[in-house]
Amino acid sequence: MSPTSSWRRKLAASALLMLPALPAAATELDLEVGRSYMDSHAATTAFVEGVFDEHQIGSSRFSWSPDVSLGWINGRDIDRYRKDDPSTKDDIWLVAGGARFHYGDADDWYHSLFFSFQGAAHTGHTQALSSTGEFVSTLGWQGRRFNVQIRHISNGGLHNPNRGETMALVGVAFGG
Repeated sequence: MSPTSSWRRKLAASALLMLPALPAAATELDLEVGRSYMDSHAATTAFVEGVFDEHQIGSSRFSWSPDVSLGWINGRDIDRYRKDDPSTKDDIWLVAGGARFHYGDADDWYHSLFFSFQGAAHTGHTQALSSTGEFVSTLGWQGRRFNVQIRHISNGGLHNPNRGETMALVGVAFGG
C-alpha cells in the first residue's frame, strides 16, 4: 500500500468516526442527495452536513454559521478518460469545513438564502477532483425541514486536470 493510499484510508476512516458526533454538536443536521456533473456526465452524490449556531458579523446584517460536511460522489466509467491517470472511475469520499453566510434578520424572507464556502480533503483522484485539497462553494435555500442547493467543488486551478464537480442537491433537515 502506498503512503498516499494509507493517508486516504485514514482520512475516510476518521471522517466516518466523526459522523456520529455531528448530530449532538450541530444545531441542524442535513441529509442531501442529488446528481453531480463533470463535462455533462452525471453521477449520484450524497452528503451529511452539520450546521452550527449562527453568529452576527459585527453590527452588519450579515451572519455566519460553522458548517461541516461528509460527502460521497460516485465514480463514472467514461470511455475517453478510461486510460488517463487520473481516470473518472474512483468514488470520492470527502470531508469539508467552512462557513455558511446569510443576510438579513431571521424573519426576513431572504434570510433562508445562503452561500457557503468550505475547504475539503478527499479520497481518490479523478479528472474532476485531481488534488487532495479542494474548495466547495454552495448557493442554496434552507427552509425549516427542506433545502435545495447548487454546489461546485474544484481546486480553483491549483492542479490539473481541474474539471470540477457541479451538483444539484435536495435535502431534509433535522434539528434547528
